[in-house]
Amino acid sequence: MLTRIRAPEAAPPVKWTGSCAVSLDGVGKTFASTRRGGLAVTALDGITLDVATGEIVALVGPSGCGKTTLLELVCGLIAPNVGSVESARAALMAQRDLLLPWASAVANAAVALRVAGVKRDEAHERAAALLRDFGLGGFERARPDELSGGMRQRVAFARTLLAGRPVLCLDEPFGALDALTRVEMQGWLAGALARDPRTVVLVTHDVEEALVLADRVFVLSPRPGRVIATLAVTTARPRRRTDPEIVALRARALEALGA
Repeated sequence: MLTRIRAPEAAPPVKWTGSCAVSLDGVGKTFASTRRGGLAVTALDGITLDVATGEIVALVGPSGCGKTTLLELVCGLIAPNVGSVESARAALMAQRDLLLPWASAVANAAVALRVAGVKRDEAHERAAALLRDFGLGGFERARPDELSGGMRQRVAFARTLLAGRPVLCLDEPFGALDALTRVEMQGWLAGALARDPRTVVLVTHDVEEALVLADRVFVLSPRPGRVIATLAVTTARPRRRTDPEIVALRARALEALGA
């Protein structure tokens, strides 16, 4: 939807009451044009959803429907024009791994700790231990260009975990991987979250990925994004794409998306 509006006043920062990990109530977000007299773009409209502590939820929807914008709202990187956002402290893992090309895997994983003021030796020791848990023992000193795509994503996820935030916002974490590696990484992520539970908000274009990983899936409409379906997944983990409930819910999600 395109409308002519003036740039909005600054909205209040994200807050948290502790009643649940994430709560959005009637949230709308419109981006004003940077050009004088330009058209504004409404990315989200009337988004209301809650995420319980320890729950994994996924957002699916067509490109441009505001999924990434929603993650940025939860992380406090931008503010809504209308409605309210409440969230525990959240860390964002972007679609690209954004690893420092000149730094080792352990140094990249330790970035969040170093930013928080942890001394280098301690930060690297903690990061190295997590990388070993993630199956990257022996690759601690490897540079990003020496790692496969799946290994790079593990380093990026380790960096996100080490930020110590109770809420993880994952933006298409496996979108750049080939199909086989993507399926492997989905199983790996499910195992990692079972060992170190966090509240997770996952954005993905892959409906089956959402259903395999999440407790609930929110289906968004084309821009402006609105919640048009909520799917609860009850099948125990680990899940397979061929599980009857997954197949049935996939059909419902695709029907909601008009596919």
